[in-house]
Amino acid sequence: MYGSESLARRSGARTVWLKAENLQRTGSFKVRGAVNKLATLGGEQRAAGVIAASAGNHGQAVAWAARQLGIDATVYMPQDAPMAKVDATRNYGANTVLAGAGFDEALVEALACAAETGATFVHAFEDEAVIAGQGTIGLELASELPEVETFVLPIGGGGLAAGIAIALRELRPGVRLVGVQAGKSGRGTIADGIAVKHPGDLTMSILDDLLDTIVHVEDEEISEAITLLLERAKLVVEGAGAASVAALLAGRVGGSGDVCALLSGGNIDPTLLISVMRHGLTVAGRYLVVRTRIDDRPGALVELLELVAAERGNVVSVEHHREGMGMHVAETEVELTVVTRNEQHCADLCRALETRGYRLERLG
Repeated sequence: MYGSESLARRSGARTVWLKAENLQRTGSFKVRGAVNKLATLGGEQRAAGVIAASAGNHGQAVAWAARQLGIDATVYMPQDAPMAKVDATRNYGANTVLAGAGFDEALVEALACAAETGATFVHAFEDEAVIAGQGTIGLELASELPEVETFVLPIGGGGLAAGIAIALRELRPGVRLVGVQAGKSGRGTIADGIAVKHPGDLTMSILDDLLDTIVHVEDEEISEAITLLLERAKLVVEGAGAASVAALLAGRVGGSGDVCALLSGGNIDPTLLISVMRHGLTVAGRYLVVRTRIDDRPGALVELLELVAAERGNVVSVEHHREGMGMHVAETEVELTVVTRNEQHCADLCRALETRGYRLERLG
């Protein structure tokens, strides 16, 4: 459990606590439900093996739990599932099958295989034993955070939020429970761990009864949350794991007093993390990308770079464009990527360049 002054200051909450399930075995909360489900299987069921469908985290959890119990596991994953999650699932010993564009398509394939082979299908969220396993987080929250008034829970299939809600409503019925979903705009989302078309019937019936409200966040907000958690809390969190913090920063949680945001997982693909960090830093004014024109003569570029240096900007990329840009024959276009301190520093640097006669087009 982590207390974050930075998040409290930015969100206006008295105290913000982070339940860091990204540090859990297999990198997410999913191992709780998988272990609980597989532990209930009898001898014949274990001998027949298990099958799961997963965007990544559930698959890793089932693979790890099956290995611990000596059970064969097959996991169906979307064709575009992050390779970090696919490789981890394989490394835990499961047979992985890439099927369909998203979770729902992989689910159809997995159910068909289970029906054909007689293996036990381990659903990611529509299973009472899985929900109960995730609910152990709620038991811990009730015990460890008796003063917290609001809990923010990401919702994909709904098993995590349902399990926690059941436990908290029993032990601390007066708390506010806020669910968070990603990608309301209809586009895809970087929060692949909660990128299901809709929660399950079982879980949604629980959530409709127990949650106070459900809010939505978009990728821009999730990206900001990932960046802030890495920089301030030193925690690597995937898109789904950052959704609760994104809602908090966006002011959609409401309530007062202490808040706990659940970080559901940390299995983010490294290439996506790089893209998210660069984007997040750009939005925060930590990267400045500008385009300008200079005379095509010796020393002209040096003069530009010296001016940037005088304003304490750190140039990390320089690109020249001489052809096909509709420029004067004696000009060249230059695109600079500069590391800056904040948005005010970006504005000051641009003003200094424009004062010296450079016409700027800001790209980021």
